[in-house]
Amino acid sequence: MSRVKECLVCKTSSTEAPVTKFYYQESEFYICPQHIPVLIHNPQELVGLLPDADKLQKG
Repeated sequence: MSRVKECLVCKTSSTEAPVTKFYYQESEFYICPQHIPVLIHNPQELVGLLPDADKLQKG
């Protein structure tokens, strides 16, 4: 059974839009192009969605 590939922010799946895989704390996550800037510039918005997001610094 394969894991659904969807944006961790908006839950858009890879069948609806491109998603990019990234790794954090030995885990695999996906994010869509619309939310990549959030990951880079405003990671505090990912608190509750990404483990220890509160420890990430703005890029």
